[in-house]
Amino acid sequence: MKRFFISDLHLDEQRPEISQALGTFLDTHAKNMDELYILGDFFEVWVGDDYQSPFISNIKAMLKQASSQGTKLFFMHGNRDFLMGTNFAKEVGWTLLSEPASIKWQDKTVLLMHGDSLCTADIDYMAFRKQVRSTLWQSDFLSKPLAERLAIAQQLRQQSKEAYTNKPDAITDVTPAAVEQLFHQHTCEILIHGHTHRPKIHTMDTGEQKRIVLGDWDKFGWFLKMDDEHYQLSKFEIKDTFAK
Repeated sequence: MKRFFISDLHLDEQRPEISQALGTFLDTHAKNMDELYILGDFFEVWVGDDYQSPFISNIKAMLKQASSQGTKLFFMHGNRDFLMGTNFAKEVGWTLLSEPASIKWQDKTVLLMHGDSLCTADIDYMAFRKQVRSTLWQSDFLSKPLAERLAIAQQLRQQSKEAYTNKPDAITDVTPAAVEQLFHQHTCEILIHGHTHRPKIHTMDTGEQKRIVLGDWDKFGWFLKMDDEHYQLSKFEIKDTFAK
């Protein structure tokens, strides 16, 4: 069994080198994989499954090809693409995962998350997250015309970038107490998440439990490969072939 885990690609038309890197990854780095888990922030922004463009169609084609070749695709919402729905899932052939989700590796329980819910020290963000994850807010947002949704998304993006730059690392990273509580609550041995853009394999105080943080795709593409015996966090260089 070969499983791959990625997150935080932040796919966007303005960064074509990242979508090209995704294609390369699916063709080579993850060739013959059995399962691919995408743990959120696959797209930079998502305003609803009704939004269509040549860029999105290209991404769909990549995913369809992977699933048609026998790779099982799994997707978990991130803070950028939490409005990803069942229509998109049906089109590309992936399974939507609730957070947290768990899988088995050897005799261990592996917990999967996007990771933003662990940043509990960021009080403002946690309040915003609670608001936009509510059914009422999402129903209201998705009922708006597409042009209005795109404008709101652009505004929220800008506000998020400005807020992030003014916050210390301790706030934008996961809260240690929240991580410890999670391990205790779910009695898992391994936690895999993204969101923080700080790729690393952490050993918890117990010495046995691991927290694996996936990297964002920018200068490098990050992925975790897990087979029946080992797991490894790896990266490959992303070259901007579209640079002028």
